[in-house]
Amino acid sequence: MGQPSFQASNAVIYVTYGAFLLLGTGLAWKMRNQPKAEFLAGNRTQTAFPLALNFIAAAMGSGILFSYPQLGVLAGVQGVVVYAIASACPLLVFAALAPIIRRKCPEGFVLTEWTRQRYGIVTALYLGALTLLTLFLYMVAELSAIGQVVEALTGLDGLPVVIVECIVTTIYTSLGGFKISFITDNIQGAMICALILIATITVGVKTDIKPELIADSGLLDASLVGWQLVYILPVAVLTNDFFLANFWLRAFASRTDKDLWIGVSVAMVVILIVLTLVGCTGLIAVWAGTLTPEDDGSVAFFLLLEQLPNWVVGIVIVMSVCLSTAAFDSLQSAMVSSASNDIFRNRLNIWYIRAGVVLIIFPVVVLALKAPSILQIYLISDLLSAATIPVLMLGLSERFYWWRGFEVLVGGLGGILTVFIFGTIYYGDAQLGAELILLEQGLYTGDWGAFGAFVAAPVGGLIWGFIALALRLTVQFVLAKVRGTRFDGLDYPTTMPSEDASILADTSAEVTTTKVVGKFF
Repeated sequence: MGQPSFQASNAVIYVTYGAFLLLGTGLAWKMRNQPKAEFLAGNRTQTAFPLALNFIAAAMGSGILFSYPQLGVLAGVQGVVVYAIASACPLLVFAALAPIIRRKCPEGFVLTEWTRQRYGIVTALYLGALTLLTLFLYMVAELSAIGQVVEALTGLDGLPVVIVECIVTTIYTSLGGFKISFITDNIQGAMICALILIATITVGVKTDIKPELIADSGLLDASLVGWQLVYILPVAVLTNDFFLANFWLRAFASRTDKDLWIGVSVAMVVILIVLTLVGCTGLIAVWAGTLTPEDDGSVAFFLLLEQLPNWVVGIVIVMSVCLSTAAFDSLQSAMVSSASNDIFRNRLNIWYIRAGVVLIIFPVVVLALKAPSILQIYLISDLLSAATIPVLMLGLSERFYWWRGFEVLVGGLGGILTVFIFGTIYYGDAQLGAELILLEQGLYTGDWGAFGAFVAAPVGGLIWGFIALALRLTVQFVLAKVRGTRFDGLDYPTTMPSEDASILADTSAEVTTTKVVGKFF
């Protein structure tokens, strides 16, 4: 059986954490007196290759060892390919949109800063709350995942590992902030790529696949779930990525737009390959006879490892610790940067910010110990993002200059309401309709509930957004008639004074803007 001894397992795990602690703390101590702006972000400081390693490290946590093999067992080759593409390709959205947002909001380092500038404080607080909730849930999922990985690989109690990881990352992240997270992710990203390569070669060489099980498994065939995921996963992953401030921080850290495109493109290819390889372990586990397609696919990867030598498991343990540490410290620094910017407008003393890094850990650990399903945690925020992001992103186009924060709020909340309405009608039960909002049955139920929810959220959000637009314009039109004033509901959010040409010609003059009255947020 491929499981290291109790002593060897502890040595591998805690030596790895110790190395990261020494590395992170040593680097962070050198930059302990850095300005608050550098602690929170690193705008225009990074070249393509470090960006690529960072996106690789930030995009993959130890939870991939559960979710991707599980989908391989449930939806076969089709599911593995769709999930890998849907997870990797959306990263290109940061290369496409970050330069646009950076030109519109040069001082920003997270999406909510542009949202505040474009839609106002109410919408910015709404997006900030969703961002912090998503980061919090991802932190819970990552700790839950590494605890379960350690238990599955070694038989050890996962709680001490969770606590040690929190201590290690909290120490160096609270000292160094975003910059230290970026540096350590470079090292961890490179280690992940090397260890995945070694593990993949070993699995390919050592695993005995039974040809007769390949055809009988049906995993080469298309399935209803597989076809549904062609739509569900791109929508869920793409929109949810907008809530992940750790990605925006890295996108805005690119020195040039070219560096960003190269870095994200390289990361996308590497992530696509890695996730495909990890997902294929579910297929290989079935074809090797270690489990059947009817079994719990989330443990497929670990059942497969039981047939391999102990040293392979040791490599996977180190890889898992690297994956988890890299993902978790990225989420920590993103959580702190987002909270400082979105709630406190970067006015807090840096030591209060460092204290925030420590305090947020306690509720994360408590919830991580109670979290049964990694995938279920991710799904909690997926529908929120699917409902909110489409109506939010309309404002990025100049053609939608008349789109306001009122429409974004009503559209986002209306999208969730639409999911409830759909679920109630589809299942004929209001309680099941409410449960569909949290996707408590998961994505792989075999019915059309989850698919319908991910159609209802963005479509319903846009419909409710335009209903809110019509309501706002109607109210403003009626008020203008009653007051005898000009209807300005379709004016630009800001307008230059009529003498703007002469002002711009005079370089010594101060350019001012006049806000339009009655814009509803």
